[in-house]
Amino acid sequence: MILKRTLAALLSVLLILGAFAGCGPQGDITSGAAAQDYPVTINEVTIKDEPEGVAVLSPNLAEVILAIGYEMQLRAKSAECTQTDLSVLPDFTLNDAQALRVAGADLVLTETAPTEEQKKALNDAGVDVLAIAPATGREDFTRLYTQVGAAVKGGNKGYERGERIAEGIFSMMDDINRQIPQTDTPVSVCYLLDAAGGVVTGDTLAGKLIEYAGLVNAASDGAGNQMSIDTLLMVQPQYIFCPTGLKDTLAQTEKYKALTAVQEGRVYEMDPSLMRWQGNGVVTAVSFMAGTVYPALTQGTTSLEPGDGTSSAPMGGDPNMGVGDVSSTPPQSTTGTLNPGDESDEVKKMQNRLAELGYLFVQPTGLYGEGTQQSVMDFQYVNGLKATGIATQETLDLLYSDSAKVRPEGNLIYSADE
Repeated sequence: MILKRTLAALLSVLLILGAFAGCGPQGDITSGAAAQDYPVTINEVTIKDEPEGVAVLSPNLAEVILAIGYEMQLRAKSAECTQTDLSVLPDFTLNDAQALRVAGADLVLTETAPTEEQKKALNDAGVDVLAIAPATGREDFTRLYTQVGAAVKGGNKGYERGERIAEGIFSMMDDINRQIPQTDTPVSVCYLLDAAGGVVTGDTLAGKLIEYAGLVNAASDGAGNQMSIDTLLMVQPQYIFCPTGLKDTLAQTEKYKALTAVQEGRVYEMDPSLMRWQGNGVVTAVSFMAGTVYPALTQGTTSLEPGDGTSSAPMGGDPNMGVGDVSSTPPQSTTGTLNPGDESDEVKKMQNRLAELGYLFVQPTGLYGEGTQQSVMDFQYVNGLKATGIATQETLDLLYSDSAKVRPEGNLIYSADE
């Protein structure tokens, strides 16, 4: 009798626990990919079915969608989304609920949480709205990509694709970081956002990019992208990076022109989107900063001492130009297939050609590693070949031809759906 009562009590507890479990969010991806695509719950918003169309009202989220390769799902954008690949899309805001639905969007992705009034109007129009915050670090970068992927294509398929793309981007930055020389005299730099105290601080993803370039962020102790110029004058960063157009302003602004790096001409401008948007441009940002401070990384010399930043094409190319500007005659094609794991002069020649076309963001070494494999896949995808990551004779012939397409500005990274 006691045993029966005990079993009955245990069964009751299990039933209660099961009932509570059943009340949890469907398809919640908080701890990983969901078992199914839809419904999926992200940031307490449940999306019941795959969206017919998506409106992206954040340039950062637009960049993530481009990196994942889901731009075909977009039906609308905000005016701040200035990416060339999205120029054909109409502009809307969170206040345009009915117009968004007419445009074919039933999901809105935004960084700015909607007001209750905006949310109600959107929901009444049949439009889900999901706020997704930008990333602050490596793990959070994966969170950003999985949330965007899951929202657009589901808690399993979309989540896993977003995860693969995020890991691929950081894998390329790992490849760059491994080439940075170990030194007892670290190089300090800062990225100035403006001439009024704006600087990339250590609590941001952009701050982490400086570290991936093998450099010390002079503003790492700051927070919220703010640090007084007086503090910077005490730290005196050896190099300064800044958005395009700010260099002359710094040279004419009191106190900022007292920075040694400004006086000695070690100020280098970058396309501001590289440090602001969290797409494939982060790789270009890291490669440019590393190549500026360590020009030997781009020139193939043996010395890896800090230089004066005069390298003409730091690893990923000019950060203010379109990707893949080609100025030289293609070399002759290699005979035979090159495979991941190979190491030879032929691999290095292939890497140099991939870099010239804007696909390779790591230093050509002659080793066919993961970064090179991803670059080959990118090239194959953009040029209409089957994206295998194996450099077949067909791939090499096209790579070394005048018909080879440069990497598009959208910086799409290919990753096949599983």
